[in-house]
Amino acid sequence: MENLTKFFGGLAAIREVSFEVAEGQIYGIIGPNGAGKTTLFSMIGGAFRPSSGKVRTRGQDITALRPFQRVQVGIARTHQIVRPFRAMSVLENVQVAAHFGRQKSNAREYAVKVLRSVGLEKLANDPAYVLSVGNQKKLEVARALATSPDLLLCDEICGGLTHAETASMLQLLREIRDRGTTVMYVEHDVKAITAICDRIMVLNYGRKLAEGTAAEIQLDPAVIEAYLGVPPEERFNA
Repeated sequence: MENLTKFFGGLAAIREVSFEVAEGQIYGIIGPNGAGKTTLFSMIGGAFRPSSGKVRTRGQDITALRPFQRVQVGIARTHQIVRPFRAMSVLENVQVAAHFGRQKSNAREYAVKVLRSVGLEKLANDPAYVLSVGNQKKLEVARALATSPDLLLCDEICGGLTHAETASMLQLLREIRDRGTTVMYVEHDVKAITAICDRIMVLNYGRKLAEGTAAEIQLDPAVIEAYLGVPPEERFNA
């Protein structure tokens, strides 16, 4: 990502943010409310066009591609507020996503495989509206995975989950990474981000404040002052 900037009127939600995500990583993005995290994700996923800057994947400039076109080059995204097709079955929800992805010829078979990978295979024939919040979040991940992405964008996927559900979701993200899909993970929960991310970028007022490993981020004075607000040994062990 190269010098990404996004203006809404005269307000710069993101300003000249550049970073690289290595294949096979979980790359985390944190920052206070209003820092620009979701706006940045929306530019990478194609929902927003940057005011300036470029989005690249494997050397290819995809800045002009629309969201469905980015799916075809291997980018898929989850959303904070999940909106499955409520009256359709869990399997049908995932199968629809597969039809728009890169496994069109065997969409149903691939959808079954994806459901198994996220632990929802026993609920495949249930209507989506009966799922718990935790399982709805897993369905959201499954629908994104059904497009067969190289890069999975997860936007606050643990929001609203219990501690046990959060632990299960974080383990799922690790497994997705270990199976070869690179993950970018936006989350407001600092402990969740630091638990699983190989590298982390901190945004503040639309700018990149810091980047590094979890250990480096926790000890960065600028991050502590701008975001954490208390000594790292207190904030991260709370």
